[in-house]
Amino acid sequence: MNAAPANKTGNPSAPALSRQRCWSIVGLIFVVALINYFDRQSLSVVAPRLQAQLHLSDEGYGHIVSLFLLASAFSYAGAGLIADWLGTRASMALFVGWWSLAEASTAFVTSAFQLAVARFCLGLGEPGLWVAAPKGVGEIFARKERGLAIGIYTLGAMIGAVIALPVIVAVTTHFHWRAIFLLDGAAGILWIPLWFLVFRRSSTADVPSESRLTDEHGSLRDVLSQGSTWRLMIARGLTDPVWYFYLFWFPKYLLSARHMTMAAVAHQGWLVYLFAGAGTLLGGMVSGTFIRRRVPASIAYRRTMLIFAMIVPLSPLAGLVAKSWVAIAIASVIALAHMAWLVTLTATIVELYPVAEVGRAAGLIAAGSALGGMLSTEVIAALVTSHGYLPVFTLMAFLHPLALLLIWNSFHQRRSVVAVPA
Repeated sequence: MNAAPANKTGNPSAPALSRQRCWSIVGLIFVVALINYFDRQSLSVVAPRLQAQLHLSDEGYGHIVSLFLLASAFSYAGAGLIADWLGTRASMALFVGWWSLAEASTAFVTSAFQLAVARFCLGLGEPGLWVAAPKGVGEIFARKERGLAIGIYTLGAMIGAVIALPVIVAVTTHFHWRAIFLLDGAAGILWIPLWFLVFRRSSTADVPSESRLTDEHGSLRDVLSQGSTWRLMIARGLTDPVWYFYLFWFPKYLLSARHMTMAAVAHQGWLVYLFAGAGTLLGGMVSGTFIRRRVPASIAYRRTMLIFAMIVPLSPLAGLVAKSWVAIAIASVIALAHMAWLVTLTATIVELYPVAEVGRAAGLIAAGSALGGMLSTEVIAALVTSHGYLPVFTLMAFLHPLALLLIWNSFHQRRSVVAVPA
């Protein structure tokens, strides 16, 4: 097959990249998304040893996770401006370089304060990936291929979540716990030269006019003026804490509350993240099946979210069953249901907002996710310290049904927008 130039994307200024080069770029984003999830999960795996060495309580650990999420909220809201200002090539390198140095610096912390600073810096850098990556895909791919490209690099994050737990356990079993942070940081730094080599050109001239900085302010006001934006932001804030729990607390729960060994956690715990990855595919498959049967998209999304919201109330069983492997199985189903829910909720953003507003809306709604995660981490830390993990599993049972009630009437509120001349 002959190579197709990338300037057939409908953007006449786009660099003429071969199809092989375009998919190589997606492959690199896949790899860095995988690294991203290693960086996120390293702390939760080494938390018991790190807490003992730094004399850090569960409540203190929760404060540090909250700082990471607070930084993420700021970053989600502002990363789009940075990406548009610097371009995809430079901004992606900046984000990855920043968070890699922050991850590596965690290896040298000697106090809770230093750990908090390192994780706050990590939170400032990591979300930029999820802003710059879709921007890059939009620059180099035709519309019919963008969905596949985004799906491929998102799969990198899910695979990273699956393999991170056993790999981190293996590394920290044979080496000091500080080594994993140095390895994570080095992986990100070594990725950057490959990115510059493969993605050779990026500028604001390559971006379609509706995405340029000069048009952002009006679009941002339009997005903020819509009630659906605030409802979806709150819905993410209510439900994403379930995923944050499984990222930041679940390995710790298995080690400290279930008294599993590191080897047992490595052998079984990764199933939660495998099921979460399956959920990202299942959510799209279920809603797609409804749509192929000529169900209107707004109804198809609501039905899909209702199906998975009805599964999440099984959550308390994970804290009640006696056998750890049964608890992991139940947690895996909950993680699957949440990710299927999240994929469907994300699809509603594309359905509800005009093309010129989708990026701003997605960033603001994701900021709500980080803020919700930050607040929930404080609640989780207090509950775990005072009452153990069962109240946390019980609380999670109500979040998705409540969020669905909140956004149920938002699905019919798509608004047309008049294009702003470039």
